[in-house]
Amino acid sequence: MIVQTAYQTDHGGGTPLHDTDLLTRASWVDAAYACIQIQRGKATGNIRALRCRVCLQHYLVRVGRSVERHCGKVVFLGLLLLSLCCVGLKTATLDTKIEDLWVEDGGRLSRELKYVVSHLGEGSGTTNELVLQLPKVSGTNVLTVQSLLLHLEALKTATRVVVDLFGISWTFRHICNTASLPSFGENDFFNSILHNLEACLIITPLDCFWEGSKLLGPDSDVTIPFVGHKVKWTNLNPKEILQQIGASFSSLDIEEVLDRAGISSAYQEKPCLNPHDPECPTTAPNYLSKKIPDVAAVVNGGCSGFATKFMHWEENLILGGIHKNRSGSITRAEALLSMVQLMGELDLYEFYKDHHKVQGIDWNQNASRQVLEVWQRTFTQEVEKAVLAQNKTQDYSVYSFSSTSLVDILEHFSQSSILRVVLGYIFMLIYTSLMLMKLNDTVQSHAAVGVAGVLLVALSVAAGLGICSVVGIKFNASSTQIIPFLAMGLGVNDVFLIAHTYSQLSESGIAFREQTGECLKRIGVTILLTSFGNSSAFFVASIIPIPAMRTFCLQCAVVTLFHMASILLVYPAIMSLDLKRQREQRIDLFCCFKRFALTSDVSLPLPDISSSRPVRYGRRHRTDGRRSHVMHQTVAFTDLDGSRPTTTLAAADTSRPSARSIDVRSPPHSTASSSQCLASAESNSWCKCLTPCCHRAVRWSLSHFAKNVYGPCLQQTPVKILVICLFLVCLVAGIVGIARIKDGLDLTDIVPRFTKEYKFLEGQSKYFGFYHFFAVTQSNFDYSSTNGQMLLHSYHQAFQQVDKIIKSDSGNLPDFWLQVFRSWLLEIQKAFDDDVASGYIVQSGSSKNATSSGRLGYKLIIQTGDNNNPRNTKRFTDGRLVDSTGIIYPPAFYVYLTAWTSNDPLGYEKSQAVFRPKPHEWIHDNSDPSDKIQRSRALTFAQLAFYLHNLGDTQSIITTIKEIRNICDTFSDRGLPNFPNGIIFTYWEQYINLRFFLMLALIAVLAVDFVVVTIVLVNPWSAVIVVVVMAMVVVELFGFMGLFSIKLNAIPAVILIVAVGVSLQFSIYVTMGFLTSTGTRNQRMVLALDYFFAPIFHGAVSTLVGVVMLCESEFQFIFKYFFVVLSAMVIVDMGNGLVLIPVLLSIIGPNAEFIPADDAEQLSPPSPKPPPRRPHADADKHERQNREKRVLQRMPPVDQLSTITEESSRCSSVISVDVVPEVVITTSTRGHSPTVPPATAAFTSGTGRREGRDFCSGQGHCCSCNRMRSNSRPVSESTSIPSGQQVTKIVATTRVKVEVHTPSPGVTAYLPEYKSKKRKRRDSVNTTVITGFDSSGSDS
Repeated sequence: MIVQTAYQTDHGGGTPLHDTDLLTRASWVDAAYACIQIQRGKATGNIRALRCRVCLQHYLVRVGRSVERHCGKVVFLGLLLLSLCCVGLKTATLDTKIEDLWVEDGGRLSRELKYVVSHLGEGSGTTNELVLQLPKVSGTNVLTVQSLLLHLEALKTATRVVVDLFGISWTFRHICNTASLPSFGENDFFNSILHNLEACLIITPLDCFWEGSKLLGPDSDVTIPFVGHKVKWTNLNPKEILQQIGASFSSLDIEEVLDRAGISSAYQEKPCLNPHDPECPTTAPNYLSKKIPDVAAVVNGGCSGFATKFMHWEENLILGGIHKNRSGSITRAEALLSMVQLMGELDLYEFYKDHHKVQGIDWNQNASRQVLEVWQRTFTQEVEKAVLAQNKTQDYSVYSFSSTSLVDILEHFSQSSILRVVLGYIFMLIYTSLMLMKLNDTVQSHAAVGVAGVLLVALSVAAGLGICSVVGIKFNASSTQIIPFLAMGLGVNDVFLIAHTYSQLSESGIAFREQTGECLKRIGVTILLTSFGNSSAFFVASIIPIPAMRTFCLQCAVVTLFHMASILLVYPAIMSLDLKRQREQRIDLFCCFKRFALTSDVSLPLPDISSSRPVRYGRRHRTDGRRSHVMHQTVAFTDLDGSRPTTTLAAADTSRPSARSIDVRSPPHSTASSSQCLASAESNSWCKCLTPCCHRAVRWSLSHFAKNVYGPCLQQTPVKILVICLFLVCLVAGIVGIARIKDGLDLTDIVPRFTKEYKFLEGQSKYFGFYHFFAVTQSNFDYSSTNGQMLLHSYHQAFQQVDKIIKSDSGNLPDFWLQVFRSWLLEIQKAFDDDVASGYIVQSGSSKNATSSGRLGYKLIIQTGDNNNPRNTKRFTDGRLVDSTGIIYPPAFYVYLTAWTSNDPLGYEKSQAVFRPKPHEWIHDNSDPSDKIQRSRALTFAQLAFYLHNLGDTQSIITTIKEIRNICDTFSDRGLPNFPNGIIFTYWEQYINLRFFLMLALIAVLAVDFVVVTIVLVNPWSAVIVVVVMAMVVVELFGFMGLFSIKLNAIPAVILIVAVGVSLQFSIYVTMGFLTSTGTRNQRMVLALDYFFAPIFHGAVSTLVGVVMLCESEFQFIFKYFFVVLSAMVIVDMGNGLVLIPVLLSIIGPNAEFIPADDAEQLSPPSPKPPPRRPHADADKHERQNREKRVLQRMPPVDQLSTITEESSRCSSVISVDVVPEVVITTSTRGHSPTVPPATAAFTSGTGRREGRDFCSGQGHCCSCNRMRSNSRPVSESTSIPSGQQVTKIVATTRVKVEVHTPSPGVTAYLPEYKSKKRKRRDSVNTTVITGFDSSGSDS
């Protein structure tokens, strides 16, 4: 019942029964009709699939008809809504933070980062500004005086950078990370001196030389009382100053503190690179000799800052490309690296939040971030300028790089190039318009429809992304670089498919008002299937916890839905407007102009037919066996604008006007108008010249190629074997490529070549591969217990096995905070023991002769750590700060921690422990006898600092990450909660699980596509074939990346997911065409290619045309990972969709869902409907009165019917005669003849039809009018042709169709009981087709 209702509803002028597609693609053209044929027993098939498609086609037809009726409103509202959605792009935010893009949501790394932020705050820590010096000639030694002096100038320029922001000048000293010098309690004199001498931390090989002091400042000289000169670090000798002021102040305590930090003579005893420098100190080793120092020997073993105990820089940290001799001494190096440390944004904010410097401005963490970013950008610019000025004739290159530089690179890379996208769409517009343009018929050309489709796709992409922005989905590199071209490819494929169907329907007999609905009925199901399948797959793939991939999948899904709505609602409305343009004979792309015509009236004298009798139509044939033919004389007229061409039959005897005229106005379905042939002679000559080219272009179209060349070629068994073998080889190559592909993305890949950033990253990766990371210990752990301290020491020692960690010359790891803490306590213990042995300290207290450290030791030893009883003097005799096993006294652990962090700031800063909660502050005052020390709170956060080097590639980084992770996991199992933290984990750890998540996404996408295809097609075997081909596409593309050294990272990963979506379109098109066709597998395969080859090919080529702009990108990464991979994706998808899947379907394809009875190649043509019943008394009269009308009634061409079903002869028959006239018009120009001789033409009906088609366009479009109605128009007595006017020759061929019907029961009673002999003879004829038009009254 549903099928019958849909069939009756959808056929109000829709699919004509003579449509050949209905015979070979019944379920594709009209599933309801196919179901009825199955119900009548004329065919068999998959009735479930057909009923499903009946419902879809029914609603699609209703949508199409509604859109056609209100096409203007739909276009206006559709474009308005899409434009409103595009406004959402104003709220788009671009996310470039690595931790926000590639860290798994809710995963281990995400929890670890949140733990760090919760304890340290957002933006904590320090930032390193790097200065790298390389030789211009690879292999050149940089350990020369000239090289180091150039390095010095670059760093001095960095320290002099000043930026103005918020009305405040920010110098290097305002924002640098300074070394925390020890405090001397309430001794303000020395505290003020040390404050003025605070030095910024710069890790540099220049610290091996006196010139390193020039980087420390201060900006102005510092005056020290009792010292005869002003001092700065270039002439500061702490020991000498202590000796000078020793007479006035007790410098013993100060000297102990400085000795404990390793501060002695600072830089005064280091060699000078330039001993002739006037400021070179006299204490320098080469001051007197003036010899150039041996740079390699000096830097051997690393360099130290002014506090030698806590500021030692390992040689691998500051030198690259080191060469050593057999004794292990450095002989040469190929790179120098210096690191200038700045405060983090959080530290800078907290440092100045109560400072008078920022009063009057809105000082917050965002403002501190802006200060750092502006300063860093200025830093890189100023260093580059200084190097260019100093290095004009030298052999070295200096590159600066900051953390902001990396952020800027990522942000610039993530931004989509508007010019590139626009040019890509322009190229696609040009290609689409050229492919859909008909130069030989500007009215039937569809270039405007193609252009509108591409623009609509672009608008739908922008609208979908705008909605994503509104709902809070952030953009990233994959969004901006891939989605515009992906959506363009997916959308234009559907545009070409609709345009292809629309073009075919415009040449059929379907009424104009039904073509939109018919177009949606035929291809709407396919578009729904692919769009819904892709959007569902993308939604399911968004379960991937990696934010960048999840965001990409969600955006793709939303854009696909917008694209589907635009294609199925707005685009049909645009087609309906184009149909109106065609009805009004307006030119494609220039719809303001109608078809071109020059003449107003064209007349032609005709031969004498005055004696002709009224036209008779009969069924007798000529005795010579030939078809009869006829020649007519006509006069053709057009309006001034070239419209409404009318051709009138004329008589030779001008005294009697003709009683017949024929309107040759182009019918709606015609692909050309005769007005084209009513142009000037020059235009006609041009048309004739163009005819062969147009004919060849049409003949060798893609559809012709697919049907007559490509399809039959694939039918051959050897070709099938070759194709299967070829794709098996591709599959094997893909598997080999997958095994060879490497993970990762080098930073040099996302930086444009031949830039300073690229050269810096290349050199840093080659010579240093330097990275910093921390091992973080968490809460729920007893740091003070014996087991806890032992476990911490074991934990630190476990990192000894990580080869990439920088170690000291002895091969040991640098000390971590617990070791530094213990060493400080041991020094205090030693000083206490010495004072006790000397009698300066006793159980009751200390004397004035006791050292500051001894007194501090006494205060610490008597601590118990018990809040109720904090001090116990009984511990004086046997108490130890650290026992013999190296364990700090557990009960007083947090009391000692307070004393250490406050009184040994350099040691605490060197350890980079960053305790949370922060320990309390307590400064030991030698003159204060109070021994009350506040106990710090239990630690919940501490970290161990490590430096990594020689991490030049992703594989070595991943290997190191796995080693560190194994250590952390092992100690987590042993009860020490910990995790690693650093840039290498944030950025590169994604590659450890990337393949797993990619595989999960691909499986999810393939599974969803399988389910969707199975449900819509109700054919699991088809879904299996489609999914297998899609999986092969993934393997082949994946392998291609491995074979061409394209590394696997997030960008190729999402392109692999996209490849599945594109492959679904290509595969499902051919599969749908195969399922809905009739015949053998080979025949169905050819029919599928005949219909879908051109749309698939054009869609693929247009996508390639769009992405070709990517090859011009300045980023090597965009060319390599976008252009190459996207191009490979399109080629692989097209190859599988147009080569592999047709061959597979022709071999193991499923049965057709509609199979005619007896396995016929096509469905038998339907019998025409019988004429309506009428009373028998008026039958002959009515027949005579309406014979002329019936003869000239417009009917579809009968040559599309192969046969008419023979009816039973036992019942009376009714004869219906239908005449279809065809007129072929030829126009020429006569210069001066007053009259034109009669035009004569003699040809059979068959040749006449062929010649008429080939005369101008090769299609019968330019100069043929296939159907005309008869009317009356008088002709003047004489037919003369004025000079310069045109002559039209018309050859009319009438095709007469005699149909014999057997009436249904109950109809026979109304027919006359008598029959003439002539009618009896007619009843014996089953099928008669008579061609010809006898104007003389003879039978044709």
